[in-house]
Amino acid sequence: MPKHKVSRKGTSVDMTAMCDVAFLLLSFFILTTKFKPSEVLTVVTPNSVSTKVAPENDVALITIDKDGKVYLSISDKNVSEKREIIDIVATSKNLTLSPAQKSAFARAGYYVGVPFSKLPALLGTPAESIKNIKMEGIPVTDTLNNELQIWMGAVKSAFEGKKLEILVKGDNASKYPSFQGVINAFKKNDLMKFQMITNPEAVPMGSELSKRPRTATPQ
Repeated sequence: MPKHKVSRKGTSVDMTAMCDVAFLLLSFFILTTKFKPSEVLTVVTPNSVSTKVAPENDVALITIDKDGKVYLSISDKNVSEKREIIDIVATSKNLTLSPAQKSAFARAGYYVGVPFSKLPALLGTPAESIKNIKMEGIPVTDTLNNELQIWMGAVKSAFEGKKLEILVKGDNASKYPSFQGVINAFKKNDLMKFQMITNPEAVPMGSELSKRPRTATPQ
């Protein structure tokens, strides 16, 4: 019997639909991605091999810049705690603050870096002008006038019974007296637990730490 030759037909896949889906997904991620805002306070933190991620909520952040100036900020989502903190401070220091000034402290991204005597003026400054103000820092080096003690006392009261993470972000060139003043403010309020924010780096090869078994850090 004669052999019948089976004709071979080329196969082609229409990729048009897949390309459309890919571009739709790419457009979705581009439009929904939230980029991290630029930091108002520029601080060059020291390096460490820690892999723990700093929390973003329920946080009291104390920042020390290269000149030793100290600043305080509370995480943006803790609005009610912010309002309570500024109420406690105003009462403690007998400051006359309007509702608008108190609301300014509760704004997202707000931080304080002035003595109490200049706090009303700072809180009365429009949001768009804050970045142009050169703050002198919260006084901490004078043991008789460590104003961070009062701030941290207010923070402790506002977060009473709630989760509170205290973070310290110090510049690599910051002065030791300022750091010591911050620690004294913590001790005065029996706040003995805090975390340092550092710049992560790889474990040096051949070091004792590199020989230890690595475990995943909860995030």
